Amino acid sequence: MKKNYPVIELANKKIYLIGTAHVSKISKQEVKEAIADIQPDTICIELDKQRYKSLNNPDNFKNQDITKVIKNKQVGYLMVTIILSSFQKRMAKKLDTDSGGEMQQAIISAKASSAHIELVDRNVQTTFSRIWRKHSFIQKIKLIIAIIGSVFEDEDISETDLQNLQQADMLDAAMKDIGKNFPIIKTVLIDERDQFLAHKIKNAPGETIVCVLGAAHIPGILKNIEKDYSIAEISTVPPKTFFQKLSGWIIPAIIIGFIIASFFNSSINGIDQIFSWVLYNGTLSALGVLLAFGHPLSIITAFLVAPITSLNPLLAAGWFAGLTEAWVRKPKVKDFENLAKDIVSLKGFYHNRVTRVLLVVILANLFSTIGTLLGGYNIIANFF
Repeated sequence: MKKNYPVIELANKKIYLIGTAHVSKISKQEVKEAIADIQPDTICIELDKQRYKSLNNPDNFKNQDITKVIKNKQVGYLMVTIILSSFQKRMAKKLDTDSGGEMQQAIISAKASSAHIELVDRNVQTTFSRIWRKHSFIQKIKLIIAIIGSVFEDEDISETDLQNLQQADMLDAAMKDIGKNFPIIKTVLIDERDQFLAHKIKNAPGETIVCVLGAAHIPGILKNIEKDYSIAEISTVPPKTFFQKLSGWIIPAIIIGFIIASFFNSSINGIDQIFSWVLYNGTLSALGVLLAFGHPLSIITAFLVAPITSLNPLLAAGWFAGLTEAWVRKPKVKDFENLAKDIVSLKGFYHNRVTRVLLVVILANLFSTIGTLLGGYNIIANFF
């Protein structure tokens, strides 16, 4: 073996940690040589089932049904995935290499040697959902702005930056700058995943185990692997608190209550309150769709449904506006094929039908929420 790797001897297991760089040319060869030399029973790979499937079927996303994404409430997840994928490909291009080559090599070597493949990373959607759920409403708005803004940053990368990237987990690297202003991201994205990876590796089958993972995770794994703890809590999306669940219904109830109370003062006053609610909520949600360059029918849809959906926590104006946009301007296969290229420019971001539908959903919901706050405040202020 040409390189010494950290080795953990735990019970009857011997675990080799092969720290790789996801955008390094030499990592792929190192993985191949290490597996050939060690001849492990099991190869642990820093992937979850979703990313493993994507790695083996890179063209599968072209058949994505955007309407199902909206109905399954996965718009935010898909948007972040597209952005991270774009970042990954952009960095790989700057380094003149293919991203994820070492993971593909690990899979090839495992199949060639009949070694068991163990996927040891946490579900990426769970990771993103935990990040999202742990932030406040204001922080979520700032986070959306930061993530979308990062898409169009294409600064020159120094030699030092390139070397750092070659020692980083691509997911961590993509979120590094954003994480500086959002400390929760580091906790969920790095610390929790180190614990998850350590637990899964420790419990992988076989006596000789090779782990192929980003070099940045090795210190955390060495720190956590001998600890005895449960990963149940960090494996799920934290449920909404009782107050969060209750507030979703209390705010609409208060608004409806003040509107009804206004009718007791005078029917004209009550009608004015309804008109004010529709104007604030409908107009702002429609403005969100307009900013996404949505179709006129999508803008009208947002205006009509936002005043109603804002009073029902189970509904969202963006879903209806997004479904309308997807129906009128149905994304084509070429839109999915061009995502990586289109998303790096503002023009391409808006031109691509996939990202435009996602933007329609996100901005319609965001501005509808702002409309709810402003409209609700106006109704209460007018009542008194």
